[in-house]
Amino acid sequence: MFHGNKNVAFADVSLSSDQVRTINGEDMGAGAGGWPTIRYFNKQTGKGGAPYVKKTEDAMCTELGNEEYMNGYIMEAGGISLCALDGEGCSDKEKKFIEKFKAKSAADVTAQLERLGKMTGEKMEGDLMKWIKQRIAILKQLSEKKDEL
Repeated sequence: MFHGNKNVAFADVSLSSDQVRTINGEDMGAGAGGWPTIRYFNKQTGKGGAPYVKKTEDAMCTELGNEEYMNGYIMEAGGISLCALDGEGCSDKEKKFIEKFKAKSAADVTAQLERLGKMTGEKMEGDLMKWIKQRIAILKQLSEKKDEL
């Protein structure tokens, strides 16, 4: 699903042979919170990364064995979407949303991002929450692009 996405990379370290306990002087918390130890690295976490935070009471391997949780985790931790601003990987609905907000100001994008962000804590049906998260991911990309200009 993430093959070819330049914003996602996977790595596997065997602690039985590699004994990676620190990276750049930061404790990796190997085994803390259960096995497997899952960490993610992005601009916000820096080189030290951050541990996976479980969403259910299930064992981590069971939770992340669920494709919905695993894909959600990758997109959340990476701050990415399978839908790119050029339309690659996007549904028609997402493409329409992109075109609508490309024409908006940075302030409008930020306001919409904040509005949708407040809605993520509400109890909603699966498809509605999925659409909110898709729009948030798109708006984050637009916000970063507008910040670069």
